[in-house]
Amino acid sequence: MVVHNQDRAYQDLSGGVRRKVLAYSKNLMNVELLFEKGAKGAMHKHPHEQIGYVIEGSLLYHEEEKEDVLLKAGDSYYVAPDVMHGITCLSDVKLLDIFTPMREDFI
Repeated sequence: MVVHNQDRAYQDLSGGVRRKVLAYSKNLMNVELLFEKGAKGAMHKHPHEQIGYVIEGSLLYHEEEKEDVLLKAGDSYYVAPDVMHGITCLSDVKLLDIFTPMREDFI
């Protein structure tokens, strides 16, 4: 399967956050996210493993019981299943998130 980015639309999640689901199967999914400066990815958890890559911008990454970490373009992070996590955007941010298994709630 090939997915051309321009063929996928962003979904407005409100609060300065937009999401675009790219390629996926039942076992794997990649998602592009845009955050406006000051936007937050609220603390949450899910049963999926997640790897994120910061394409543009800078943010504070929050994870339960850990110090906040500054991430900027080129940095990445891993989230284990069922771990509370979130972000606060210090600038406009573009992320690529990869999930396994795929996030059925995003479809």
